[in-house]
Amino acid sequence: MYDITIIGAGVVGSAIARELSKYNLKVLMLEKTDDVSNGASKANSGIVHGGYAAKYGTLKGKLCFEGNRMYDKLNEELNFGFKRTGALVIGFNEEDEKTLIELYNNGLKNGVNENEMEILYRNEILEIEPNINKNVKVALLAKDVGITSPYEMTIALAENAVNNGVELKLENEVISIEEKSDYYIVITNQDSFETKYIINAAGVNSDKISNMVGINNFYIIPRKGQYIIFHKGYGKIINNVIFQVPTEKGKGILVTPTYHGNLMIGPDAQESSRDDVSTDLETLKYIIKTAKLSVPNIDLKKVLTSFSGIRPTPSTGDFIIEESKEIFINVAGIESPGLTSSPAIAKMVVDILKKSGLKLIEKNDFNPIRKSIIIKKDLTYKEVNKMLDLDSYEQIICRCEMVSKKEIIDALNRGIPIKSVDAVKRRTRATMGFCQGEFCTPRIKKVISEVLNIKEEDIPLRGKKSGILPKKVNLNYFKQLDIEL
Repeated sequence: MYDITIIGAGVVGSAIARELSKYNLKVLMLEKTDDVSNGASKANSGIVHGGYAAKYGTLKGKLCFEGNRMYDKLNEELNFGFKRTGALVIGFNEEDEKTLIELYNNGLKNGVNENEMEILYRNEILEIEPNINKNVKVALLAKDVGITSPYEMTIALAENAVNNGVELKLENEVISIEEKSDYYIVITNQDSFETKYIINAAGVNSDKISNMVGINNFYIIPRKGQYIIFHKGYGKIINNVIFQVPTEKGKGILVTPTYHGNLMIGPDAQESSRDDVSTDLETLKYIIKTAKLSVPNIDLKKVLTSFSGIRPTPSTGDFIIEESKEIFINVAGIESPGLTSSPAIAKMVVDILKKSGLKLIEKNDFNPIRKSIIIKKDLTYKEVNKMLDLDSYEQIICRCEMVSKKEIIDALNRGIPIKSVDAVKRRTRATMGFCQGEFCTPRIKKVISEVLNIKEEDIPLRGKKSGILPKKVNLNYFKQLDIEL
């Protein structure tokens, strides 16, 4: 009998698991795929949004602001990588200026200090961002905005939760839930589990889980957002995250540096099926044209790849975080700014459990610290080439991202059972460089084989339930499109 079972190991489920691991509880986290962070948590912009972004009076507005304030300490403890860059929301006319002033006032209502926001005009904007569109008229500067690596953050939360006693069971897809008088039986494709509480953090499938216990007062609208990512180092062409004035569909196409120094543009917003993570050239063309309204001189020859993620847009228009039924807590419809809000959502869920009557006794031995896997290196490519054939843990396995054998072995021994190249990629950045894994994939498989004692031919690139393999960008297409535009 578990005290609590969390369904879903994305950033929200993992944040809740980590928060609950501070208490003397028997906690189980179920995930249908072969790793944590396999849904929207690995395929989003990685923006830690400012307090201006979500509407005042909504759960989104409250939890976005609260969550933003928690990131500095969280990163100090878990070492997943986070920095505050600031953001500019840019406008080109008087109507845009009115909207930006509304966003500024919304931020003040949400609790943002007036020193953290500022309305800027053309010359001030160009001084901060010399590569921005010279026709810009006005911008909202939000200094509290930051960037992170969303999948590394999710992995860090889940690792720390597991190391503090949470049980994680991967490849366990929930297929039904049986209700008893004062507990539930959660039935998966592999086993069944008795639990006093269920926390539904199943992302795009959260409505399906909710329906299993007779709660059908909301539904999820899957919305696909496509992105393009550019070479590492190219993120330096801008200093802030660049947004355009938001629309009804969301925050629009952004241009941002990533935490690791790439440039990224996107996403769009299209209703889709729950598992369609493909990309298409027409949409990517739209994303490029729109992004170039913000930063005109983006060099398409530096494109690395494209990807997409599915956002769980709720029919209610706001996050659903409540004890929807006795001992069943819905944490559903967590779209943007869900990543930003996730640490605050976890705190809110703990408060709901307390009010529900669950006894929460803090552990004396909770360890909040999780060490980074990635070791930063200041090596020349000549030095890297000399280290490719070393017979030691310092051997470089991925030359583009300078990932060592030591880092890959560390990733494989963190308490979460992983065995795919993709899982190693999310933890170490191996295969994320210029060659996109052509050089290092067989080398990674060799290390996995040695550590886990499995045959190299049995090691998949991606997990069995990670979704279809997305299309790769046709680089020649982008070179031609660069000339056309």
